[in-house]
Amino acid sequence: IRRAPDVFQESGPASMRAAFSLPGIRMKHPLIIGGGLVGLATAWQLLRSGRVPSLTLLEKETRVGAHQSTHNSGVLHAGLYYKPGSLKARLAVQGIREMTVYCREKNIPHEICGKVVVAVDESEVPRLRELEARGKANGLTGLRWLDRNGLRAIEPHAAGVAALHVPEEGIVDYAAVCVALREDIEAMGGRIVTGAKVTELHEAGDGWTATTSAGEFTGDFLINCAGLHSDRVCKLAGLDPEDRIVPFRGEYYKLRPEAAHLVRHLIYPVPDPKFPFLGVHFTRLIGGGIEAGPNAVLAFAREAYRKTQWNARDLAEALSFSGLWKFLARHPRMAWDEGLRSLSKKLFCQSLQRLVPDLREEDLAPGGAGVRAQAISPGGELVQDFRLVPGSRALHVVNAPSPAATASLAIGREVIARLP
Repeated sequence: IRRAPDVFQESGPASMRAAFSLPGIRMKHPLIIGGGLVGLATAWQLLRSGRVPSLTLLEKETRVGAHQSTHNSGVLHAGLYYKPGSLKARLAVQGIREMTVYCREKNIPHEICGKVVVAVDESEVPRLRELEARGKANGLTGLRWLDRNGLRAIEPHAAGVAALHVPEEGIVDYAAVCVALREDIEAMGGRIVTGAKVTELHEAGDGWTATTSAGEFTGDFLINCAGLHSDRVCKLAGLDPEDRIVPFRGEYYKLRPEAAHLVRHLIYPVPDPKFPFLGVHFTRLIGGGIEAGPNAVLAFAREAYRKTQWNARDLAEALSFSGLWKFLARHPRMAWDEGLRSLSKKLFCQSLQRLVPDLREEDLAPGGAGVRAQAISPGGELVQDFRLVPGSRALHVVNAPSPAATASLAIGREVIARLP
């Protein structure tokens, strides 16, 4: 279910869903590993559906949502980029609508502010038309083609020959979503244990035993939502996936307050199909301010939010994986440019100036960073779609990078659809 790392070439058709069903097993108390948005959403959907009376969710950190779920720009992705029929396309479109309803019911800060995807020159217009067609095929509503004047009416400081307005795109406080989901899960009888790093998994009889830093926990089914460590949890459960999670750090700047007027909503470039990432862009933050980025550089640890962070095990695993070297060989220009942009504020600013020429280097202040848990195949291809893999009395969410936060409630519903 993999293809070349092309933002317009994603895989994983929904029709494969039935092949992953796990017949003959009845759950009463599953174990969920991972307390990010996907794990929380899965637990919430399970309890809410009445499929199980109780469950245990294990999270290695002292709080839920500590990594990818909250180390991001807080965007609600509407499903524009993804191949029609893929899990990402279907679940992003469903997910943003479910997430918006949930935020409204829980009074969680969110805003459907819309975004523009900008064709800087005529060479990008055909790719922008492809995105428009893809968005319509995925069920997005209200897409609007803009000429130069139409773009300026929405974003006066953006530069481009054309743009696509995506009104369903938005921003949200994902940390607040994590807190609300935890409260709901516990109110419905679910147990969430933090500070519980899973070190061993054993299947015996009709269930699983997880040995953790907080003690042993049992369940009759295992659901792996471990994000940055999902491949490792697979191995602990006796399943050796050929794909490997390789961490890519995305670094951000923030616009200084005096430059915030340069961006009104969300401004994105047209993705280059030669490269696997979207490119730097501008994002309004739900708490105020404007974020610019991210780039995408190899992280020296799976949780490396600073350039100086590294982990010997994580780095050794990444560098010994042939798939990473094949990926870098396919994209040497991208790897070089992203590395330089990580080291040079001037180059980072120049990339941003393609979209907003009035931006100056002194307008950029240091921002945060996130780490994307991206599965790569042994052949050096990014696994583009969400990937759910069945095991013995288990289901593993092996690949769930962006837009997994947006799609998390829909991913949880998809997990349930594949359970016995």
